[in-house]
This record gives sequence, structure tokens and C-alpha cells, in this order.
Amino acid sequence: MNARLAAAWALLPEYLGWHVLLSASALVLGVAISLPLAVAASRSPRLRWPVLAGASLIQTIPSLALLALFYPLLLAISALARSLTSHGFAALGFLPSLLALTLYSMLPILRNGAAGILGVDPAVKEAADGVGMTPRQRLFQVELPLAAPVIMAGVRTAAVWTIGAATLSTPVGQTSLGNYIFAGLQTENWVFVLFGCAASAALALVADQLLGLVELGARRRSRLLTLAGLAGLAVGVALALLPLAGLGKPGSYVIGAKNFSEQYILADLMAQRLQAAGASVQRKEDLGSAVAYRALAAGEIDAYVDYSGTLWTNVLQRTDNPGRKPVLDQLTAELKRRDGVLVLGSLGFENAYAFVMRPDRAAALHIASIADLAREAPHLTLGSDLEFLSRPEWKAVQSAYDLSFRTQRSYQPTFMYRALSGGEADVISAFSSDGRIAADKLVVLSDPKGAIPPYDAVVLISPRRAHDARLLAALKPLIGKIPVEAMRQANLSVDRDQAKASPAEAASALRAKLGL
Repeated sequence: MNARLAAAWALLPEYLGWHVLLSASALVLGVAISLPLAVAASRSPRLRWPVLAGASLIQTIPSLALLALFYPLLLAISALARSLTSHGFAALGFLPSLLALTLYSMLPILRNGAAGILGVDPAVKEAADGVGMTPRQRLFQVELPLAAPVIMAGVRTAAVWTIGAATLSTPVGQTSLGNYIFAGLQTENWVFVLFGCAASAALALVADQLLGLVELGARRRSRLLTLAGLAGLAVGVALALLPLAGLGKPGSYVIGAKNFSEQYILADLMAQRLQAAGASVQRKEDLGSAVAYRALAAGEIDAYVDYSGTLWTNVLQRTDNPGRKPVLDQLTAELKRRDGVLVLGSLGFENAYAFVMRPDRAAALHIASIADLAREAPHLTLGSDLEFLSRPEWKAVQSAYDLSFRTQRSYQPTFMYRALSGGEADVISAFSSDGRIAADKLVVLSDPKGAIPPYDAVVLISPRRAHDARLLAALKPLIGKIPVEAMRQANLSVDRDQAKASPAEAASALRAKLGL
């Protein structure tokens, strides 16, 4: 417990700094856009409804979906800009998060702004007109000062919403306090989960209280209170951003990872190899499969581990299965030709999708293969990870065996295994290099029709780093050196062992075991 808490505290300066930078930027941008719109809406009844309805519509979109939707859009715009001007921009991480959170912050500012201005006493407006004020003077000297407390109440609400939603920016590559929560849920590190929630809540409370001081100053017409609140916000933001000063320096490498334990371990393993060579390393973790590959091809991450079957079906859109070596050979040639991506080689083990069941349930139903499973599937519940049911591999298996389950449910991988052990799922789409299969004595169903493609774990290098001697020298010794038994043991040490190693500790142990 103490070690996990110490690890959480060690990460806090970086995670908090990025979270504050993202939230503050989105809130400032949201205020800058929303206040003029609120003024326009208060002046024009015909404009008021579409503006407020549009902001309300954005709020109905789940914030995680809004964050995810911006990435492919920005990536396409960046590619177009690069083709036209030879200059693109980073579409992963900060920018999609900023745009999505800005939109998410606008509704309370718009509503309160319009309501505050419309709520100014008509007699006061008439008096302002009577003394000869222009509409502009009336707005800035009368209406906005009187509406300021109502507007600030909307800003406070927007700040709390934005700080909370910013924890969901992790899957699009933006470091935030959400890194604690996503990694903690996957590795069952509840200290990280609680720490991330507590830090986010504390940040929201502090921001709300300081903005409340500004609101109180506006209500009492106290310049001192207003300045005190603004000064507190400025000092807090400045202190939070200090740890970021040394990050992102030129020459640093960015290592990506998807959202499960094996990916965290392998990303740490690669990072440790680079750090041992004197390089500076950043991590972009909890990425979805499509996001990770697109980010690599665009040069926004420099290296990560993917799986040949995932690339074969999702990237190349292939549905055939010519065999393990032909898949790897063709994949290597095609990714290089198409995207300039270097497949450095296989790490030496395969992490394939595998349908598994509890031994007692499999024995009772006489199921040993996916063909047997198809017979009983209409009466069973399938549990999968968050991606599997939307992937081409599932469609291929479903088509090959005519699988039709009574119920299909998606889980984060950790909870998928718990659903199987607890009986909420009869069969799950597990991973062949997962140590929990052997630890729980689960039955792996055979695939007699070969519908599931091979899944060699391969190191991918971005086009801009394909000839980087330092990177290649650090990562080449890993190729072909990790047997599946070693990977299972490392995964189990993070997922299930009582000692509950961190991914970094598991990576260090794996590196020592392999003599690296």
C-alpha cells in the first residue's frame, strides 16, 4: 500500500500539471467563445434558441465520444495541411482534448450569460439610455457588471464539469489525472483509482472556491475580493505548470501503449531500454488500437507494440489467414510501402484472441472447441473486451462458426475475467499470453477452422524514426527474446499476484530475467 501511494505521489506533479493546463485552457477558450454568443443571444430572440439548443445538443454527446471524434477529424485536417503546405500539426493528445472540452464547457456559460443579461431590470436599461449611453456603453458599463454574478455562477459550473471531463482525455493520448484511473482499473490498483478521483475532486473544489471568490466580489462590487480570487487562480495554475517545464524537450522519444497490462509492461520495457541509453522518454498510454496506429503513422508516437492479427485485419482489412509467417512477412512489406511504418520484428511470443471457459462449465456442456461452442451459444453469455465485438476478427469467427450468443457484454479486461469467474459470462474472448488463463485453470477452446489470425507481438517504429540509430539500437535486442511463458508471468505479476507489481516493476523483472 505504501509503495503504491508513493508511486502515485511521484506521478502527481506531471499528471496534475497537464490536467490543470488542459482544463484552464478549455475554460478560458470556452468563456471567450460563450460570452459573445451569450450577448448576441440576449439581443436576438431568433438567434437565442439555435445557440442554446446547439450547446445543449453537445452536452448530450458523451464526453469520451466527443473527445474520440475530434482525433480522426484533426488527423485528416493535419494530413491535408501537410500535403498543401508541408506543415502539419499534432492531432493526438492536447488539441482534440482542448477542442472537445471547450465545447463541453460552453452550455452553462451561455445559459447563465444570456439569462443574466436578460435579467437586468428594464428600468435600469431605460435609465442608461436616458443619460445618452450608446448600446456598447450600456453593455459594458451597466448590463455586464450587473449580470456578472450570474455569469460567474455559470463559469463555476463549467469549471467543475471541465475538470471532471478532462480525466477522460487519456484514451486520446493526453496525460491527465485520468491516467491514474484508467491504469488503476486495468491493473486493479485501487490506490491509483482512488488517488486519481480524489485529486480530480480536490482540484475541482479548489477551482470552484476561487471562482466563487470572484463571483462574491462581483456580487458585492468588491474589487479586492475579485482580485484575490483571480490572483489565487493565477498562482495555482503557475505552480501546477512548473513541473511541465522540463517535459517535451527536443530529442525525447514518445512510447505508446494500449489499455491493458501487457501493453503497459512492454511500453515500460522499451522506455527503460531507451533511458538506459541516456534518452528522454514520454509515454502515451491507454490508446485504442486505431488511435495508436494512426498516431504512429503520423509521427505523433515513435514506437509501440501491436499484434500482427490486429494490423492484418484492422489496418490492412485482410480477411484471409495464410499462416503465421506469411502474415508477418506480408505485413512488414505492406506497412512499409503504404505508411512508411517499420515493423522491427516480433518479440518472440504471440498474444492471440482465444475463447476460454471455466473447466466445470466446459465439461458440463461438453465444449472443447469453438465448433462445440456454436452448438450451445444461443443459451450462453459472451463476455469480451471493449474492442472485440466491433473488430473484424469477431465477424470472421462469427461467420465461420455461425456463432449467435444469447447475450453479449463488453468489459474492461480485468472485469471480463471477474465476470467469467463470477458466472456473469459463460465464455470470454481472452488473450493467449495472459497469465490468468493458467492461474485459473481455464479451458482454451480450439479453433479447428483457423478463423482467428496469428497475433505475433511486434515492435512498430514511426516513419520519422525508422532510421533513428539510438532508438533501433535500444529496441532491436528485444526482438525474438521474450518467450510467451515469461510474458505470462510478467502479466500475472501485475494482474493477479498478491504482491501486485507495477508495470514498471514487472518490466524491470522481465528485463533482468531476459538478461537485458
